[in-house]
Amino acid sequence: MEYTRTGRLGKKLIIVFLLFITINSCKEDEENKQDLEVVSVIEPEELYEFGFNLKDFVVKRDTIKRGDTFGVILERNNISYPKIFEIAEASKDSFDVRKLQVGKPYTILCANDSLQTPKCFIYQPTKERYAVVDFQDSIKAYTSTKPIKYVEKTVSGVINSNISNALDEQGKPFMLALRMSDIYAWTIDFSRLQKNDKFKVVYTEKYIDDSIYAGIHEIKAAYFEHNKEPFYAFEFETDTVLGIRDYFSEEAKNLRRAFLKSPVSFSRISSRYNLKRRIALYGNRVRPHKGTDFAAKVGTPIMSTANGTVIESARRGGNGNYVKVKHNATYTTQYLHMSKRKAKVGDFVKQGEVIGYVGMTGNTSGPHVCYRFWKNGKQVDPFKQKLPEAKPISDSLKTEFLEYIKPLKLQLDNIDYPIEPVDEIEMDSLLISQDNLITQIK
Repeated sequence: MEYTRTGRLGKKLIIVFLLFITINSCKEDEENKQDLEVVSVIEPEELYEFGFNLKDFVVKRDTIKRGDTFGVILERNNISYPKIFEIAEASKDSFDVRKLQVGKPYTILCANDSLQTPKCFIYQPTKERYAVVDFQDSIKAYTSTKPIKYVEKTVSGVINSNISNALDEQGKPFMLALRMSDIYAWTIDFSRLQKNDKFKVVYTEKYIDDSIYAGIHEIKAAYFEHNKEPFYAFEFETDTVLGIRDYFSEEAKNLRRAFLKSPVSFSRISSRYNLKRRIALYGNRVRPHKGTDFAAKVGTPIMSTANGTVIESARRGGNGNYVKVKHNATYTTQYLHMSKRKAKVGDFVKQGEVIGYVGMTGNTSGPHVCYRFWKNGKQVDPFKQKLPEAKPISDSLKTEFLEYIKPLKLQLDNIDYPIEPVDEIEMDSLLISQDNLITQIK
């Protein structure tokens, strides 16, 4: 009987003990929970974009859809039509609300309350530029640009197959390879690079709002060692009025000629200028081919081969979409079969500027650009012409150029080439050689 009482008493004590632990545990959990809640209450940092503190608004973002207009978007967000008309009229001198493009982003800043009444409409035609229509109190409209930051970077490499692979292995964009091939277009044939050719580049990348990558801005200086021969390239502005910049050697010699060899990068010639060529599209009859065909994928950018003014931009017959550029009193070029034209009549285009994109419009059996070349009003083969050199640096600018490139050349010369990793086979052979050497010494 005594044993039973003792057993029951022990059980009661255990239950009391467990209850005590549970209560304390709950208290500790509650205290920890309270502590956690206190710690997690963090005031969000202010976030500014387009000149507004986004914390003050409910932010709605979208892109212009097919059928969207300024009025449709605002009406969808509970703005009455009379108010929409008032806003559009008041802002028309600064922002044309009719020119919204499908696919472009827009932002609506709404009141931070239950009604969420729109207060401001922001449209972004490009990553950098934006237009603001602010109707919080009075109606005002203006355009502005986001803050842009340029970050200088360097890269070097050794060619094993081609320059794009050498850059890709280091996580660098393909556009850098295109820019390099353009700079050395008249100096180095990038389709025939040699193994162990080397390069170094000083370039800048563009960032919008400090964080949005916007591509390669410019190549400031480059060095290429091709077939053990060195080629320096330094960018320099030669015409401040037209903003023409070009690349020159360390001796102030222009790397370009007046005309690029090709209107498209990384292409091949599929058909040359030939006055006796037979064309399948015309029943295999002899028909003169007064152009040079460069085969490339649809959508490949087509560049003007020299500075000039667009005198024709149209779609006509077998030419399809084409652009014609007058460079001076002597030379004119034409670019046929475009999928899309980018240049308009009257535009001044610089050498290397994109004027359209490769397509298959007009009479063509495959995607290419037919490049035609006139000299003194007569179509000729551009590859058989003795073309003029590009304009050299003037004597008045030469001293300034040579001073300008001194630190850039020093910077290039001090860039190291990447150390290539030793593979397992090479490492094994090195270890065997080392073992043999140690054995011989012993």
